[in-house]
Amino acid sequence: MNIIHASLAAVALLVASGVHAQDAAAGKEVFAQCTVCHSIDGSNGAGPSLKGAVGRKVGSFEGFRYSRAMKSTAYSWDAKSLDTYLTNPAAAIPGNVMPFSGVADAQQRADLIAYLAMLK
Repeated sequence: MNIIHASLAAVALLVASGVHAQDAAAGKEVFAQCTVCHSIDGSNGAGPSLKGAVGRKVGSFEGFRYSRAMKSTAYSWDAKSLDTYLTNPAAAIPGNVMPFSGVADAQQRADLIAYLAMLK
C-alpha cells in the first residue's frame, strides 16, 4: 500500500469511527462560555483555573476548594475523560457541584479539548 492509499485509509477510518479533527482556535471560542467561572492564567474563580488541566489529576489544582466528589476521583484529565465529563458533568462525576449541563456537540467538545491541551 502506498502512502496515498494509507493516508486515505486512515482518513476513512477516522470518519467511520466518528473521530473529529480538533481545532484549538474553534475551541477557544467554545471556551468563552467557561470563562464565567474558569480562568486560564492560573488564578481560581468560582471554578479552578484550567491552565494545565490536561494531564492533571482531577480535583487537584492548588488553592481551589473542590467538592468531595471531585477530590475523590482517582484519574487525571485526558482527552477521553474530558470528553465524557464535558458531555454531562453530573453523570461523569456524580456529586460534583459544577452548575453546567455540558457541551452536547461532539465537534465543539473535541475543539475545546484541543484548546485546553494547549494551556500549559
